[in-house]
Amino acid sequence: MKIQKHILAVLGLSALLGACGGSGGTVEVDMSRSTSYGAIVGNNDTAGTGTYSWKGVPFAKPPVGALRWKAPVEPDSWSGQLATKAFGNACLQNGRIYGPGANNRYDSSIASTLNTPVGSEDCLTLNIWRPAGDSANLPVIVFVYGGSNISGYSADPVYDGAALARVANAVVVTTNYRVGVLGFMNLPQIKTGSNAAEDSGNFALLDIVQALKFVKKNAAAFGGNADNVTLMGQSAGAINTWALLASPLAAGLFHKAVPISGGISLASNLPPGMLPTLNPASTYLAQGNALLAKLLIADGKASDTASASAYIATQTSPQIADYLRAKPGSTILTTLLVNGLTGSGPIPDGVVLPTNPIAAMAAGSYNKVPVLAGNTADEGKLFAPFLTLLGGKNGLKITDADRFNLMANFNPDLPTTLTSADILDASYLPVTTPVTGFNAKTALLGSVFTTPSRDNVLNTLITQQPGSVWHYQFNWAQEPAPWNEVYGAAHAFDLPFLFGNFGPSVFSNAVNSTANKPGRLALSAAMMASLGAFARTGNPNTTTLGVTWQPWPKKLVLDASLTQASISVP
Repeated sequence: MKIQKHILAVLGLSALLGACGGSGGTVEVDMSRSTSYGAIVGNNDTAGTGTYSWKGVPFAKPPVGALRWKAPVEPDSWSGQLATKAFGNACLQNGRIYGPGANNRYDSSIASTLNTPVGSEDCLTLNIWRPAGDSANLPVIVFVYGGSNISGYSADPVYDGAALARVANAVVVTTNYRVGVLGFMNLPQIKTGSNAAEDSGNFALLDIVQALKFVKKNAAAFGGNADNVTLMGQSAGAINTWALLASPLAAGLFHKAVPISGGISLASNLPPGMLPTLNPASTYLAQGNALLAKLLIADGKASDTASASAYIATQTSPQIADYLRAKPGSTILTTLLVNGLTGSGPIPDGVVLPTNPIAAMAAGSYNKVPVLAGNTADEGKLFAPFLTLLGGKNGLKITDADRFNLMANFNPDLPTTLTSADILDASYLPVTTPVTGFNAKTALLGSVFTTPSRDNVLNTLITQQPGSVWHYQFNWAQEPAPWNEVYGAAHAFDLPFLFGNFGPSVFSNAVNSTANKPGRLALSAAMMASLGAFARTGNPNTTTLGVTWQPWPKKLVLDASLTQASISVP
């Protein structure tokens, strides 16, 4: 749909505006749009980012009260214009350095809210950016955040869609979805038998499907092409993207996929000793049962697991469901945390997600679309605490609060006395020590975690769609010392490049120096242009890459010196 412009240009107005500190030829744009639920009005940031945006747009009713652990329900229609100029609430989660603080944004309160509930259950909103102007039929990129499926929020400043929308010439959408057990819950007592998708427990996946349905209905109102939607996710968002690639419920809702640093492999799909990216439904059934028992014990209705089971046997399923829905969300999250029950992820139930997604893909039973996958060269460095899984110590010697504050207060342009020894456990130093050093150990972690799932799913896909599966490896590691050793090309460090956002965020001070800015921006521009090409045509090749990107099993290596991009094909 053409965007209506109202030109405020009358005789002498330009001079008047200039005298008032305005600019000649100022254009006032009607920022209202009609959606399937009602009119919304957004922000005109033509002067700043060259984009229009609408933030905090509701795509479902708040999943609270009786709607907790229910499939998302379309919002009621509204009259008048709904102001959509600010991000909606983050979904309820326990604070982590990768999530929001007390104010639904990146700020210093993140350090003081770690491991405490933040956000709200009233959170099912999405955000939309498009280039300023009236161009139509633009590709649409829908982004799903990461956070181990227990945290994350679309208001993260890294995910601001303005730069990507402008450079890729696309409509960019970021969406919230429920996380933790509020997003993935496998418990018989909350199932009614009347809705198989809802009974799957995959509420987060259903949220993303609902957001995609909103996009399908409303893309044209924002200049987007509903028949050219790219679903993009990173980390847990990539796992969820892979899940929807395998889900019959998402058929026809997206036409390309960009899963970054994620997989969808069960342990049974991988060689022995590898760490899966998908757990069986039984894992989450055990979690649900354990959570219920712990809540009953805390309430004095039981003294131990056995008596909790006996109590549960005296209750009907609706009674248990009502009991759980009456619990404050903060109580549920705290109970999970103190009892080590916080893991979360898609539930392969056989309805929303096949019980074995890799097998379904191998049989051609999935949503066959072009795929652009990515990984970083040092994925394992962000998972330093998980080095315990390899029999060693936690790779970090400081708390997350200390690490957050170190990064927030770090000046990347000044000399520093900070060293890797201030951050990393001594057993992994020097980082370059063969076999036992931090580089070797985190590489080993990546080789048993991210790499096997990557190869498993990509090698499966090319049996069904050779020539339309692409992969990049992000190698950039030009951070100022000591962060270049601590992080390097760590998990998630490609995201600022894909979104073109290097401003205030959790890692920005540790990563973005004046010295590395020219090369960083050049690489980012090439990556955004390539993503735009893929969203438009299903092929990521552009002249900005300077090389020809061949489909998997080939890969493209993305890197940069301090001053220029360095993109290659090994």
